[in-house]
Amino acid sequence: MNRSFAYFLLLFCSLACLAQEYATLTNLPYRNQTERNGDPYIAERCVLDLYYPASKDFATVIWFHGGGLTGGHKELPEALQGKDVAIVGVNYRLSPKVSAATCIEDAAAAVAWVFKNIEQYGGDPSKIFVSGHSAGGYLASMIGLDKKYLQVHGIDANNIAGLIPFSGHTITHFTIREERGIPGHQPIVDELAPLYHVRADAPPLLLITGDRELEMLGRYEENAYMMRMMKVAGHEQTTLYEMEGYGHGMTYPAFPLLLNEVWRIIELRP
Repeated sequence: MNRSFAYFLLLFCSLACLAQEYATLTNLPYRNQTERNGDPYIAERCVLDLYYPASKDFATVIWFHGGGLTGGHKELPEALQGKDVAIVGVNYRLSPKVSAATCIEDAAAAVAWVFKNIEQYGGDPSKIFVSGHSAGGYLASMIGLDKKYLQVHGIDANNIAGLIPFSGHTITHFTIREERGIPGHQPIVDELAPLYHVRADAPPLLLITGDRELEMLGRYEENAYMMRMMKVAGHEQTTLYEMEGYGHGMTYPAFPLLLNEVWRIIELRP
């Protein structure tokens, strides 16, 4: 066997081993059997994908897709793969087939499933982070700040290791406003707004938006106000990043910030 062939054989084997370090499971249901049997739409949409490493005690990032609460599909962001963390990509029911508020309930059910099941795959339930883009960022903030959604499942929202919404509404979501006949340019802050639930004891909160001049109308300013009110409420770990030069679709440059936040928080833990 010549040296060149041996080198390429070793390289091939190494790459094969790397490929085997992660496993992917698809369309795992996170609603119970009774709910799935009683509603075909729950059976169709209330599923998640799990990508996880072969190591033990890994951190997990739950990722909610965007799409205005009216569209979109679960995803396992490529930028997070191969980074020694698990990724959970979640589908949830969509408006107008259900009220937009139901999307929050589905998101909470998916997060509860992860808390109750990730340990059997090798994950550490104390290292669960919740993130998502746009509508997904809104869902991450709502279930992390309004504790009632996870309480239904016996989970304390404060056990989330970190909330990392990408360009999410902090006022009431525009689809919820549309359902009520409220114009999209009229801001509302009620019980369906993350801003309504600012509190000092919430999990660490990293807010990331696109450039204020390129974002969807007011999205940066919403998040800036959220940051200010969390600090006024006494929350000591709220941070805001503005991705200058990027618009609403600012996920690519933001993923490294997400990972940095995961490592920062894990290192702070005893």
